[in-house]
Amino acid sequence: MTFSRQRNTIKIDKFGGSNGSHFYYMQESHNNYAFIDASNLFYGGEKSLGWKIDYKKLLDYLKRKYNVSKAFYYGGVRVDNFDYSKIEFDKEFPLQEVLKYLENRLTDKQLTQTRLGLINKYIQRIKFYLKLRSFGYILRLKPVKIFKSENGTYEEKANCDVDMAFDLMKYEDEYNEAVILSGDGDFAVILNYLVNQGKTVKVLARGKRTAKEIKRLVGSDFRDFEYLRYQIGYQK
Repeated sequence: MTFSRQRNTIKIDKFGGSNGSHFYYMQESHNNYAFIDASNLFYGGEKSLGWKIDYKKLLDYLKRKYNVSKAFYYGGVRVDNFDYSKIEFDKEFPLQEVLKYLENRLTDKQLTQTRLGLINKYIQRIKFYLKLRSFGYILRLKPVKIFKSENGTYEEKANCDVDMAFDLMKYEDEYNEAVILSGDGDFAVILNYLVNQGKTVKVLARGKRTAKEIKRLVGSDFRDFEYLRYQIGYQK
């Protein structure tokens, strides 16, 4: 039989003894969520990190080490000129639809080789996200937008911090522990709030890119992501 309470599930199994007596085995299952800030954790790509991540291994590690039941992944996606109005932000990002659109763009004979090369990169990124989804990640994606700065240069932006902060609050009553894969100091306020609410907050991030206030807040519950190379690194 199973008893439930708000934040934990208690599973009680009944076993029979050889003499007809019974004993019970009680196990408390954890319901921990991981929140992955891709722009902070993987900024600069593999050149910056120095090794390639095996995302299947990463998810397996989070489940094994931290008893994670859900892993949210926040990142930007380049959609070329895909109509933003078709994207409903409260629903799953339409990766297949965007992929089909981009593949059709490749047939445009008026595009330059440079443009075609960029679209091919966008397609590979879409396929990467589809692979993450197949592994079991819950994707929180936002279209990358291009802005013209005051000095005339163009900048890309897809800040998902608000989305991640929103989910940390939205699911607060569902998880026991929050595993944060980000060292962004902007999250210090909300993480401090969660700690004061009695939540356990653990941070897995790159030491050199982690704000001091984050490290102070979680103390020994901080782990440097870069030391996980041999556990979650891609092996040829």
